[in-house]
This record gives sequence, structure tokens and C-alpha cells, in this order.
Amino acid sequence: MKPKIFHVLDDHSVGGITATTRHISHSYLKDDFDFHLVRSKELLSLLQTECPDLVIFHNPSSWRRSLNLALIKLYVPHLIIHEHHYSEGFTQHKVKNLQRFYTMLQWSYHRADRVVAISQGQANWMEKNRLVPLSKLTMINQCPNLDRFLNVPIKVRASPLILAAYGRFCVQKGFDILLHAMRLIPDANIHLNIGGSGSEVDKLYSLAQGTPNIKFWGEIEDTPMFLSAADVVVIPSRWEPWGNVCIEARAAGKPIIASDIDGLSEQVKNCGILIPPNDPQLLAEAIRSVTFAPAQQLENWGHNARASVDRAGEIYLETWRSLLWKTLQS
Repeated sequence: MKPKIFHVLDDHSVGGITATTRHISHSYLKDDFDFHLVRSKELLSLLQTECPDLVIFHNPSSWRRSLNLALIKLYVPHLIIHEHHYSEGFTQHKVKNLQRFYTMLQWSYHRADRVVAISQGQANWMEKNRLVPLSKLTMINQCPNLDRFLNVPIKVRASPLILAAYGRFCVQKGFDILLHAMRLIPDANIHLNIGGSGSEVDKLYSLAQGTPNIKFWGEIEDTPMFLSAADVVVIPSRWEPWGNVCIEARAAGKPIIASDIDGLSEQVKNCGILIPPNDPQLLAEAIRSVTFAPAQQLENWGHNARASVDRAGEIYLETWRSLLWKTLQS
């Protein structure tokens, strides 16, 4: 009988987390493990009736959710916390009382058999602040299914240069920074396509008024198709523990302009430009510089981006398989 594994995730609308969780569950790993996606509200009854062998906790840790962790440890022999949410950049923007926040994380992480960081930057932050014993810490670069992105043709540079940005319209993703940057370079020969939706939609539409070279596409149903028209992908996040948009853009062979923060910092190597986060002026300068870049440079960046994800999906799944068996056998 295959080991039964619960993925605990309450918000199935969070694209990157849901995509990677389903990627694990629907991959060839299902031949070894019996995966189930459950919400916290149904957790107690399922723990009592289904008796899982292992729980992977994907929700953001909090004092309120500490009860969930206590319940899991009461009924389940093994627990992994998959940390998608918090990072050094997050604490800079969202945490007022660091000591209280770190105490909560230490309490939560110590309940788990393993804590999985999704980037080296996030793992370094955990280690630096002594949030989790190193013996419990594993780093696995997050990776959704990239097959459709790898089939996007490398694009010949267009005129005007087409930029693309997509994701949730929220403070974290920094689309307001990008729109401020666009307003600083009204004479640049560029066009910006933005895809997504979220709580900041009205604010972003307001910022884009008077800039005819910006188009909002709404929710993106076919992300590879959306990316196929782009020459460069812009990721202006204020914090980003990893950044699935970046690995998708790399797989699609797109040069990238991204914030030099958290997990994004380690993804943009020889395939684009890193700029300090939350700085419209420096972002505008980076965008303008790309408009003057030789077409061959953009093509080289695109090839480097795609090459950088070679075997990423295979490594992701194999590392997870190894970790799951190791945890179950401990």
C-alpha cells in the first residue's frame, strides 16, 4: 500500500503554490505516494478517519494556525512544513515586531520533521536568524510543470520592444512600481502587456491612465501564449521567496528584468538585469537600457534563460521523492 500524504493548503487560488503542489501530486510520484489536497477546515475529521502517514503543510505559519500543527503532530507520525510565504524581503515590508514574528516561526518550524525552503536566499535567511535547526532544513527550488513554456519559440526582437508582466495585483508584486517607471520614460519605444487581477486592480488602472503603450490583459488563461509575444519579462516584486513567474519566463526563453531580492536574485544569472526593489527610477533606467541592447544580446539572454532550467523539473521531483521517503523512514 502506498503511503498516504496530505497536502494542507487553504487558498487554492494562490497560483504558484497550487501549481507546484498539483505538479507533485500529478507527476510520476503518484506511483509511489497517495496524495490528497485538503483544507484546514476538514483537517481534523480527515486526520481521524483517513490516518495519513505524512502531512505537508503549505499554509503560512501564524499563531492562529499553530493549532493545526498541534493537531497534525497528535495524529500523524510525520510533518513537513513547505515554506512558500516568508523571506527576508517579507520581513522588511510586512513585519513590525521581528522578535515576536521569529518566535512564532521558531515554534512552528520546530514542530516539523523537515522544513523545506524554496530558494537558497530563503534558506540563508532561516539559517541567519536561527529559525530552524539545520538538521531539519532542506532547500528545494520550487518548480511548476514547465513543459508548455519550453515549447515557446525564442522570439526575434520586435519594434516597439514588448515587455510583459503578470501575476496577482497586490502590494508584493510591485506592479505599481513598474507603472511609475513606465511614466518616467514616456518617449521609450516600448509596449507593456500586464496580465492578472487582484486587490490593487483599480489603483493600477489609475496609474496607467494617459499611457497608451500599456495594455491590461486580465486573467491569463494561456500563460505560454501570453509570453510568446514578449521580448522581455519584468518582475518588479517587493519580496519573492522564489518566484514562479521567473522560472516560467526562463523556460520560455525570455530575458528578464527583476528585483534583486530573495529568490529572484539567484534566478537571474546571465539572462537579464537585477535592480534594487521598490525603485521606479532604477527600473525605468533598466528598461530604457534594454531598448538600446543589441538584438543578439537579448537572444543570448533568452537562450541562457532556457538553458538555466535544464533538468529543473526532474531535479525538483527527484529531490521531493528522496525527501518523502527519507522522512517516512525516519
